[in-house]
Amino acid sequence: MSEFSQKLDLRQSQNLVMTPQLQQAIKLLQLNNMEIADFIEEELAQNPLLEKKDNEPQDNDAENRPNEKEHSAPNDDFDAGSAMADMGSGGNTSFNKLDDAFENSMSRPETLRDHLIKQLHLSIHEPRDQMIAALLIDQLDAAGYLRSSVTELSEKLGCSPERMGNILDILKGFDPTGIFARDLEECLKLQLIEQNKFDTPTKILLENLSLLADHDHKKLATICGVNETYLQDMISDIKSLNPKPAGDFDHLVVQTAIPDVLMKRLPKNLGGGWRVELNTETLPKVLVNNIYYKEVAKTATQKKDKEYLNNQLSSANWLVRSLDQRAQTILKTASEIVEQQDAFFNYGIEFLKPLTLKDIAEKIDMHESTVSRVTTNKFIGTPRGIFELKYFFSTALVSEDGTSHSAESIRTRVQALVDAEDPKKVLSDDKIVELLKAEGIDIARRTVAKYRDALRIPSSVQRRKVKKNQA
Repeated sequence: MSEFSQKLDLRQSQNLVMTPQLQQAIKLLQLNNMEIADFIEEELAQNPLLEKKDNEPQDNDAENRPNEKEHSAPNDDFDAGSAMADMGSGGNTSFNKLDDAFENSMSRPETLRDHLIKQLHLSIHEPRDQMIAALLIDQLDAAGYLRSSVTELSEKLGCSPERMGNILDILKGFDPTGIFARDLEECLKLQLIEQNKFDTPTKILLENLSLLADHDHKKLATICGVNETYLQDMISDIKSLNPKPAGDFDHLVVQTAIPDVLMKRLPKNLGGGWRVELNTETLPKVLVNNIYYKEVAKTATQKKDKEYLNNQLSSANWLVRSLDQRAQTILKTASEIVEQQDAFFNYGIEFLKPLTLKDIAEKIDMHESTVSRVTTNKFIGTPRGIFELKYFFSTALVSEDGTSHSAESIRTRVQALVDAEDPKKVLSDDKIVELLKAEGIDIARRTVAKYRDALRIPSSVQRRKVKKNQA
């Protein structure tokens, strides 16, 4: 016969409670500097104990600036300028304790950059080409045009203008049609081509848009070789087009590409290398006005008024601490990425080092999810352009001696070997494998063949025939 009894047990367990403050901490870590500035403006409007102070000019000597600001003054504050880190310096790791669930549930409006990045991943698979494409996306102006010189951009990134031009041709096929055009004429041309309305008279019309603006239809009809009725049809087609492809998006690329972090080369007398710091121009200085709090607290006699003041003070102090922790976490992560990718910044994209979230997380003693939050939607201004931090991660191949090589750097070596081969001694895939192995890169022949195909390099037999005919 079963017996039932009641017992009272005392058990201790640890559970992470996702409080509003913890939710705010995760949110702050995910936001970029421009979004943080907007968030702070909202908090300033809601909390009378918070103040914003104009940023002061920063001392460029890192040795004279403390990493952590003392809070002995009447007003506690978060100063983005004081949160600076040289390679590998400190930071708070308490974000590691936060759960991924809240992050995954957060959503934000899709920007033009988001829209283009999605198409990028579907159309371009080679990591190095993805980085080049990302650079081009971040160069778009408010209308969606690419005004920057391809030659200048390719020099910055350390790749050939031809390679960048090929990638740009792919990007010009993205939605919205007309994006990445260099000017209004090309923007309209891309849209007319898609609609199958681009013929010789229309081409001439686009080359003479100034006459259209002057309403000189008679001269236009003559130049285009059409009658005025046909000209009016062409003009109607053009008027139906979108001269600003980026205009349908509320958040433009030109806004999201402002760097959150800046890297600067240190002079030799300071040891050389790089300095990494927050972009203080986009971060307001937030203060907790303790003096005002004390004055108001003296007149607060009712319980609800005291509770309100205490809650506002607690909220303000938490915001200041969270902003400081966010700054240190971003700086710590960005500094390690810069240190790991030093060769890329010095010599160009073919020296991009293979890197994973785990690599950085282990170096800075943080969780991978924290590194993921920090590197998403955060941009770093570098001598080679502005990049989202996550684009410095790539797939790695490991050789017999443990040395790792990124897939893109191996492709570059394959291309270089083929370009330099003797026309009388064309390299087979097996020979390329042998040469790479001599350099410490141990990969299979089929992998070389795969990379060669991706680079659109013909087989050794085909190359031998071509070079024989050329000779």
